[in-house]
Formats: sequence, structure tokens, C-alpha cells
Amino acid sequence: MNWRKSSYSNGDGGNCLEVADGFPGLVPVRDSKAPDRPALTFTATHWSQFIDALRGGAL
Repeated sequence: MNWRKSSYSNGDGGNCLEVADGFPGLVPVRDSKAPDRPALTFTATHWSQFIDALRGGAL
């Protein structure tokens, strides 16, 4: 898998999530500080709803 960090990540080792692309309809997510631990997998719809809620200040 090719993992990528958020464009908001500043690379200072802080709390960061990484996502992997290339899985139609799914979004694998992992903790960048623990890359060997299992990833969580969300449907693309639920991931979009989560991101929208973050952007809207609901979370």
C-alpha cells in the first residue's frame, strides 16, 4: 500500500493519520506513529461524511 499523510501534517512527529489510495469504495486509515498496527477501513461514503463533519466544526 502507498500511504500518504494529510497535507495539514507538518512532519514534526505529532499526531497524524495516513490514508491509502487505490481501493475503490474503501479508505484504509492508520496511525503514522504505529504503522505496523492494523489499519482501520472505512467506506468512502462514511469517510467523506467524517471529513465533512471535521471541516464543518462538528467534531
